[in-house]
Amino acid sequence: MTVLWYLIPISLGLGIVGLALFFWALRSGQYEDVLGAAERVLTDDDTPL
Repeated sequence: MTVLWYLIPISLGLGIVGLALFFWALRSGQYEDVLGAAERVLTDDDTPL
């Protein structure tokens, strides 16, 4: 039962860190071009050896 006194703040801290990283990625423009990566997979830019 005493382990919960350690695990609850650690899990809340990790959740806050994950949320902060998500908002940082959102603010820095990581999710601006979501269709570009999907379309890049379909193009064949590889040259044969």
